[in-house]
Amino acid sequence: MNDEVEVSALAINIRVPEHLQWTDVRRDVEFTLTSITVRMLPDGHLAAKAYGRPTAGGRGGYTSFAVPDSSGLHALIDAGAARAADRWSQQLGLG
Repeated sequence: MNDEVEVSALAINIRVPEHLQWTDVRRDVEFTLTSITVRMLPDGHLAAKAYGRPTAGGRGGYTSFAVPDSSGLHALIDAGAARAADRWSQQLGLG
């Protein structure tokens, strides 16, 4: 049965602690990036995009940003992936 089940995507969301948050600009609007969505690719590597809200307040569109090449953010993503794997391995089924 397990060989017959095809999983097309694995994704997790990680909250970025305040000390690791950063800003980026899109369409002349500055955003503070507060979360990272991480997907596991079919080859086992990870892909990540960051999301946040306009720094000036209000609601912004659901706009993705590249995650900077930062050892702190890489460590956060690695720890988040390990934590998600642990939680998935202990899932209790539909309930």
